[in-house]
Amino acid sequence: MSKTVYIIVGPTAVGKTAFAIALAKHLNTEIISADARQCYKEMTIGVARPSPAELATLPHHFIASHSIHENVNAGIFEKYALEKVNTVLQKQESVVMVGGTGLYIRAFCEGIDEIPEIEATLRTKLNEEYLQKGLAWLQEQVQNEDPVFWLQAEQENPHRLLRALEVIRGTGYSLLSFQKKKKILRPFNSIKIGLDMPREILYERINLRVNQMVKDGLEKEVRNLYPHFSLNALQTVGYREWLPFFENKQTVDQVIDKIQQNTRQYAKRQLTWFRKDPEIQWYQAQGLNIDSVLTNNK
Repeated sequence: MSKTVYIIVGPTAVGKTAFAIALAKHLNTEIISADARQCYKEMTIGVARPSPAELATLPHHFIASHSIHENVNAGIFEKYALEKVNTVLQKQESVVMVGGTGLYIRAFCEGIDEIPEIEATLRTKLNEEYLQKGLAWLQEQVQNEDPVFWLQAEQENPHRLLRALEVIRGTGYSLLSFQKKKKILRPFNSIKIGLDMPREILYERINLRVNQMVKDGLEKEVRNLYPHFSLNALQTVGYREWLPFFENKQTVDQVIDKIQQNTRQYAKRQLTWFRKDPEIQWYQAQGLNIDSVLTNNK
């Protein structure tokens, strides 16, 4: 039997973590996260990191593995994930990857060219400008300086837009120019499983999750990270929305509403990205049976 990587994708809050853990336990294997935010050890509540009980069920990789002070990107994830997959597949027949960061999953499956190191001072300067001038300014910069990337970009995602802007200013080349034109063949099978559910149910789950994050102490977590808001890792949903509150310009309820709204928009962008991949087999997440998924992929 060929070695296999089961890749679980889908929008945030759809239930990927629970399904991935159940699948990995069934297969007696390990999990590699493909989430661009859960890898940061300083970020727990706002990134919906799996609970300690979930993490204790079996080995997880790329969770709390890096610091917000490190530069983590798709190329770094590709190398990390390939190394872990190779290690696990020496012992097991399969491994489970789970996450909602489409670019990371593409890099793992298809490869990505190494991007030259960007000066940290440039990255910090751009992040500070974004914090001062806002998303509309950032969108305008990318649209003007890298119009080809802009047409394909997640245009509401500041983390991705900042990355594109720092690359073109730091190297003179579009971020797109570093993406592999020819797909790399990996020495294992990849089976992509997409989880979805009716939009109104997903959005309600997102709203409830954000409320629970606030009850669990999200404000305190973000406040402790406030001195580091110029870092790339913190230009993300669930964290940047607190700035107006810290500046006494919004109430907690307004912050919660904004996080819920931005998370719903993020889920929509994730679905748009993943729907473009013809290799993904889609399933309704509610009541999904592991045996039926494995039977369909024999």
